[in-house]
Order: sequence, then structure tokens, then C-alpha cells
Amino acid sequence: MDLPRSSRLEARLAVLSPTFTTAQARRATISPRDLADLASAGDVDEISRGVYRRVEAPATAHLDLLAVCLRAPRAVVCGESALAIHELIDDIPASVHIAIPRGTHRPSISYPPTTVTQYAAETFSLAIERFEAAPGERVPIYSAARSVVDAMRHRRRFGETLALAALGRYLRRKGASGTCQFDQGS
Repeated sequence: MDLPRSSRLEARLAVLSPTFTTAQARRATISPRDLADLASAGDVDEISRGVYRRVEAPATAHLDLLAVCLRAPRAVVCGESALAIHELIDDIPASVHIAIPRGTHRPSISYPPTTVTQYAAETFSLAIERFEAAPGERVPIYSAARSVVDAMRHRRRFGETLALAALGRYLRRKGASGTCQFDQGS
């Protein structure tokens, strides 16, 4: 006996992570028409072009990070976004800041607003951590130390005040040694 169409869609939707792309939905045999039906029925929300989130998924303050990192899977959260997540600045960035390796395709994302920076391919993968943007959903982000070093190196772009504030807050943290070491992890 065949399951009703809605039950089949719910079963297919259940195999996806709470936040997913159209391509991931297709691999789970959810057609674009079915995805549109799920969105119009209020079962999923489109949070960025081609990126959806199940409505029953746990709430998160980092929906914009999830959307951008799914649209640009090779990117790493950097700059003001990384500094804010590491609580090294009080500012709320106006856009999601991501880094990509120099010489690769530069993503064009209009929503959520995104700032893309290209980093040298040799240093791009230094000091990448995983940040839990929502329960069970992680995005790549540069470490606190790497973020401060980048802010100081690019303080003309970041602003001298922001870079020095991030450095000062990093150094005042309990256990900060004043030296920065990068792991070769990814």
C-alpha cells in the first residue's frame, strides 16, 4: 500500500538536515514542484535563494551564516562576522563576511548581505574551526586568534578602532598568552 503524497514528502524531508539546498532536496528525491508545495504549505521557509529551513527546526540567531555557508560551501566565516561570533567586538556586522581562496569563483549573494574577501591559497586553510550556528549544524569559521591577526593586518579596511578593540579584548581573556599559534587543521 502506497503512502499518501504528503507522508512521502515528510519522509523525504526528514532525511535532510534542518537547513538544506535545492540540490540536496533533489538528491532526496524532492522535486522542485514538491519543494514549492512544502514552502506554500508552510513546512519550509526559503531563507536565501535556493536555501530552505524546516519550520520545526530549532531557532537560531545565526540563520544568515547557515544560508551563506550553504550557498558558498568552500567559504569560511571571517572578518567582522568571526570577531562578533568570538565576542571580540560588540558590533553587529551589516553583512556576513566570508573568505574564499584567491583564484576561485567569487560567489554573488545578495541576501543575506555578504562581503567576500579573497585570501592567499597558501594561508586560506590556517586556523579554521567549526561553529555550531544551530543545533547540529556547523559552519567553518576562523579562530579567534586568526580573526584578530586578520583585523590587525587589514585595519585600514576594518577600521583602526575595531581592530584595536578586538585585540585588546582578545588579550584580556583569561588564558590568552599574547602569542598566536595556528593549527594546520581544516
